[in-house]
Amino acid sequence: MCNVTVQGKARKAAPYRFDVVGSYLRPVRIKVARAQYSNGEITADELARIEDAEIIKLVEKQKEVGLQAVTDGEFRRSWWHLDFMWGLDGVEKANVDQGYQFQGIETRAETARLNGKIGFSSHPFVDHFRFLKQVAGEEVVARQTIPAPAQFLAELLRPENKASTDTYYNSLDELVKDIAKAYHDAILAFYGAGCRNLQLDDCTWGMLCDSDFCKILEQGGLRVEDISELYARVNQEAINDLPSDLIVTTHVCRGNYHSTWASSGGYEPVAKTLFGIQNIDGYYLEFDTERSGDFTPLKELKDQQVVLGLFSSKIGELEDKAEIVARIKEAAEIVDLDQICLSPQCGFASTEEGNILTEEQQWSKLAFIKEIADEIWK
Repeated sequence: MCNVTVQGKARKAAPYRFDVVGSYLRPVRIKVARAQYSNGEITADELARIEDAEIIKLVEKQKEVGLQAVTDGEFRRSWWHLDFMWGLDGVEKANVDQGYQFQGIETRAETARLNGKIGFSSHPFVDHFRFLKQVAGEEVVARQTIPAPAQFLAELLRPENKASTDTYYNSLDELVKDIAKAYHDAILAFYGAGCRNLQLDDCTWGMLCDSDFCKILEQGGLRVEDISELYARVNQEAINDLPSDLIVTTHVCRGNYHSTWASSGGYEPVAKTLFGIQNIDGYYLEFDTERSGDFTPLKELKDQQVVLGLFSSKIGELEDKAEIVARIKEAAEIVDLDQICLSPQCGFASTEEGNILTEEQQWSKLAFIKEIADEIWK
């Protein structure tokens, strides 16, 4: 047991001192059921009933471990981002020649591509949230996670998708406007279903932290500053004029697929722009390895909460407690201790494949984070 000398105050609103990014390892029962559905062996209704049952168990497990905000684990999704995009008007699921590139591995080769103008009329995720809200009850917060507008924009501007995007949009301004409006309408639909805590997952910023990726942009005649401003703009327009009691947070990491990563670099290149987006209540940031840089960029934070992802969801082994406490103290030299919360650096299963650890290790890691949080913030 290390000697914890830092002391802060507990929080009664999201993000909480002990928190999560949102996705969990898929139980075997769901993996089997999804395979059966793909093979035509069970119906969509039968798959949904299995997902319902597993989500009920997941919510109870999250409550048991002490979380104050719970998710459905993204159990109904294949991807953390594409499934949401596929549900918007004017978007279709498409196959591409190459998947996303991670360190030493390539993902399945799927994308979201336009087949019309972007809009929001309805979305299956809204009903999914209603179910989560009902299961969560009143003693915890039901959180909805979706990919950020910037993430959708980046997907549509991929070389593989640029031609179809240009077919429906003559200008970048028009594209940004429609993305922002579709997201704004979707967020209001979640709000109408009872959502009061929405998380925007956004890996675009993690890529802009990577010097190698930025060199590729520059070789193509693009400037990191301009791309950052574009991403901030579409995110900002989507979350303007939302209800005051809706807590909006965002999560930034450098890739999380089957315990591998996609980019490296500290937050310095994007900190001012990223932390300058208005109406963001908290930032979930990756800080589990040296690839994320130091805490210096946090000086650009205003009064937002920062959820330090000091714990890796990529491995089952627990971190050294003394080192974690030392890093919290280090961060508290830049931002007030009561602006700091703790979580894993990302979800445990950003895609249905999941990271390389066991469910038991997943829950042990969360219990470990709570133990530290409870000692520091009372």
